Amino acid sequence: MKKLPFLYLFISFISFSQNKPINTLSLEESLGYVKKHHPVLKQAKLITNTNEAKLMKARGAFDPKIAIDYDRKEFKDTDYYKNLTSTFKIPTWYGIELKASYENNSGQFLNPQSKTPKNGLYNVGVAIPLAKNLFINKRMATLKQAKLYAKQGKLEQQLLINTILFNAIDSYLNWTLYYQQHTIYKDYYTNAQVRLKNVITSFKAGDKAAVDTLEASINLKSRKLDLEKANIKYIKSKLEFSNYLWINDNIPMELKQEVIPDITTYYKMDALLKSTSNTIIENRISNHPKIKLLELKRKNLEINKRLKVNNLLPKIDFQYNLLSAKVDNLDAFNVSNYKNSLQVSVPLFLRKSRGDLKLAKLKIQDLDFEIATTKTILLNKIKATKQEIASYKKQNIILKNLVNDYKTIVKSEERKFSLGESSLFLINYREVKLIENNLKEVKNQYNYAKTKSKLINLLGQLNTL
Repeated sequence: MKKLPFLYLFISFISFSQNKPINTLSLEESLGYVKKHHPVLKQAKLITNTNEAKLMKARGAFDPKIAIDYDRKEFKDTDYYKNLTSTFKIPTWYGIELKASYENNSGQFLNPQSKTPKNGLYNVGVAIPLAKNLFINKRMATLKQAKLYAKQGKLEQQLLINTILFNAIDSYLNWTLYYQQHTIYKDYYTNAQVRLKNVITSFKAGDKAAVDTLEASINLKSRKLDLEKANIKYIKSKLEFSNYLWINDNIPMELKQEVIPDITTYYKMDALLKSTSNTIIENRISNHPKIKLLELKRKNLEINKRLKVNNLLPKIDFQYNLLSAKVDNLDAFNVSNYKNSLQVSVPLFLRKSRGDLKLAKLKIQDLDFEIATTKTILLNKIKATKQEIASYKKQNIILKNLVNDYKTIVKSEERKFSLGESSLFLINYREVKLIENNLKEVKNQYNYAKTKSKLINLLGQLNTL
C-alpha cells in the first residue's frame, strides 16, 4: 500500500483537457484503467486459456501411442515362458487405427498360438470399425466439441467484459449525477447564506420585519440539511466507482477528495460509445455474442446427437495384420502371411441408445426455443431503449426551458421583495420549484447517458470501445 500516496498524486494532477479542471477524471480515462487492470477482466482471459487447454487435451486423443508389454515366468530352473510385445499405434480422424508391432515369445510352456520365429515376428495392420464408431466416435466428438468450446470461451469473455464495462460506466454516471446534485445544493446553500445576511442588514436598517430574518434562517437550515444529504450520496458514489479502478499488481486505486467527474460526459456519449441511435441496425442481432454463443451450444448438441445415433449401429470391428519374420524391406510382408479378426455385437432392444437419442433431440428442441426467445427479447429491448433515448432528448429540452423560466421567476420575486411587494415565503417556494427542476434536468441527462450505454451493451459492443 506504499504506492497509494503516489496514486493520489498521480490522479490529482492528470490533465485531460484545457477546458476542464486539472483534477477532473474523464469516463474515457476511467475505462482505460478498467480494461487494462481490472481483476475480473484479467479473470475473463482465463476462460479462453482454459478452453484452449481443453482443446489441446482433446487433440491428445489422436497422438500416436507406443506400448511395451514384457511378461516372463521362471521357476526351479525352468523357463516357463517369456513374452515380449511392443506396439505402435496411430489413431486417425475417422475410427480407423494404424498399427505396427513386434513380438518375441519363447519358453517351454508357451502357448502354441503365441509361438514366434527365433528373431521375433513383425506385423503391420489396420483396425477398422465397419459400423459403429466409423464416421463419429467419442474421440472425434470430444475434439469437435473442444473446438467449439474455444470459440464459446471467446464469446463468454466478450459478454463478461461487456458487463463489467457497462457496470463501470453506470457507476461513473452515478458519481457524476450525485456530484452535480451536490453542486446544485451547495450553490443554493450559498445563496441562502447571502440572502440571510442581506435580510439581517435590511432588518437592522428597519426595512424588513423580524419574521423575515426567521424565514431566511429556516431556509438556510433547510438548504444545509439538503446539502448534507447530497454530500453523503456523493461520497458513497465516489467510493463505489473507485471499486473499478486498479493498477498493476492488482492494487486498488483510490481517488483523492479533489478529484471530480467530467460533467460534460453526458454530451460526449455518442462520440465515446462511437455510435448514435441512427447507426444501430436491428439485423446486428444475429451477430450478438449471446446469440452466437447459443448457436455454438446448438452445434455442440448436434455433435452429441450424432454420437447417440452412432450408438444405434451394431459394433463391427475388423482387424487385418500382415506378418513377417524380418523387415529388410516392404516386400518382406506377404499377403499370404496374415492374421485377422472380426467382432460383432449389438444390444437386442437398443432401449438405452434410443432413450439417449430422444433426450439429445429434446435438448436441441429446447435450445431452439431459447434462441428464438432470446432474439425476440433482445430485439424488443433494443427498440424500447431507442425509444427511451428519443424520449429523454425531448424531456431534456422541456426541462431546460423549465429551469430557465423558474430562474426568471425567482429573480422577479427577489426584485419584488426588495421593493416590498413580495415575501421571503414566496421566494423560497419559487426557489424550491427551481431546485426540483434543476435536479430533474440533471437526472434526465444521467438517464440519457445511461440508456445510451445500455443500448451498446444490449448489442454486445461495449468491449470494442
